[in-house]
Amino acid sequence: MNQLYRRNDALNVNPPVVNGKTSDINITVRGSDWYWAVCAIMTTAALVFSGLSHTKPRPQRLFHYITAGICFTAAIAYFSMGSNLGWTPIDVQFRRSDSKVSGINREIFYVRYIDWFITTPLLLMDLMLTAGMPWPTILWTIFMDWVMIVCGLVGALVKSSYKWGYFTFGCAALVYIIYQLGWESRLHASHIGPDVSRVYLMTGVLTIVLWICYPIAWGVCEGGNIISPDSEAVFYGILDIFAKVGFGAVLIFGHRNIDAERLGLRIRDYDEDPAVHPSTTGEKRSNGGSNGVTNGGQQAAPAETTATNV
Repeated sequence: MNQLYRRNDALNVNPPVVNGKTSDINITVRGSDWYWAVCAIMTTAALVFSGLSHTKPRPQRLFHYITAGICFTAAIAYFSMGSNLGWTPIDVQFRRSDSKVSGINREIFYVRYIDWFITTPLLLMDLMLTAGMPWPTILWTIFMDWVMIVCGLVGALVKSSYKWGYFTFGCAALVYIIYQLGWESRLHASHIGPDVSRVYLMTGVLTIVLWICYPIAWGVCEGGNIISPDSEAVFYGILDIFAKVGFGAVLIFGHRNIDAERLGLRIRDYDEDPAVHPSTTGEKRSNGGSNGVTNGGQQAAPAETTATNV
């Protein structure tokens, strides 16, 4: 039995030392075990979402692929954190007497922010494309999301009280994102249809509630050094499971009977291209002349018609 049991040895293989500097406040084997568990959950979810994409025609798989990509990226991040990699020691602003958070510096997992930099824009695309929002609004909201993530990372890497300035900028960006999700996108989705509105409300409310919890986690972890890195792992891990896996499950289930074209997404399949299939009908040739994803935009007029108008 002892030969079958294999202990998590990641902390011995990858000790808490970076560039010759040892971190005082680190995860233990418990924290590493939890990160591995979340990695397994994210990997399983990514495989399931990817597999479910084959139940839909190729032009209808956009949301499956985006959601699977979110979980695949998170799985890699949690693999890194479970391996005790992707972190750097940063001197804490607040010294604590509690033995779990006592010390000069704390390990900050910057790989977590790399994960968020990739996955949160994809999550916003899932939501805002569901609501049929125009691309300029989506891109601007994604920019504000990047501002929020980068400010969170920079603030976590600053040891002085100036970290809270970055925290404030990040929270301001979050307020704008919540406004877009809770007001404009919600109204947009309600005009498409009750089924789309229902899916958007479930996923949108879930996202808003969970994203409000992330600044709280930052404040008691990287910012205030109040809870231990193991508790930090549990806090962020639970939020990520609901924000990625739970969100993805609700979204994919809700999209099962929603046609992408209703959301303004005209995605051309390769067999609609006359260059691939010369026998394609005239109607399909007209569709094949679109730009692939119009998001509600109008197709360009045929060349002959344009010349006549001129």
